[in-house]
Amino acid sequence: MQDAPLFFSGWETIGRTVVLGLTSYVALVFLLRVSGKRTLSKMNMFDLVITVAFGSTLASMLVSKTVALAQGVTAFAMLIALQYVVTWFSVRSEKVQSLVKAQPSILYYKGHWYDDRLRNERITKEELRSAARQSGIGSMDDVGALILETDGSVSVIQASKMGAQSTLPDRDRKPSIERSQ
Repeated sequence: MQDAPLFFSGWETIGRTVVLGLTSYVALVFLLRVSGKRTLSKMNMFDLVITVAFGSTLASMLVSKTVALAQGVTAFAMLIALQYVVTWFSVRSEKVQSLVKAQPSILYYKGHWYDDRLRNERITKEELRSAARQSGIGSMDDVGALILETDGSVSVIQASKMGAQSTLPDRDRKPSIERSQ
């Protein structure tokens, strides 16, 4: 096997990259536009995997001489179709939804840390304090709840804005700290 040149392998390679880059970009934008907004949402881990797969497929098309445009566009279409099918079924079936999507998790609620959930989610109190700081909160006394969302982000709900708490996960099962009071 011959090593690739370090700096320049010829105009043919550059031209192939430009042509494939432009056409695959147009194809990807078209397919994403046709498939709808949900295809590139960041609602859960499955959506992230699809987004990363798009990038990997595009990169393979651009730098590998063995991946043709038709093959790459077919891969894009297949990923979009799979994502569509999975989300279609997950909207209609709680079983499928529970297999594909993680559930949000309350990690801090009204002054109480849920250490078991922190361990299960592999997140530290300091990371959550950082999320609170990034939300402009200077004291944990001002935090009503910290929730690890399905996409891995942390929602910070100020204590003064807790309201009826209808947006909290597990709202049908009050956090154990409330039961013990």
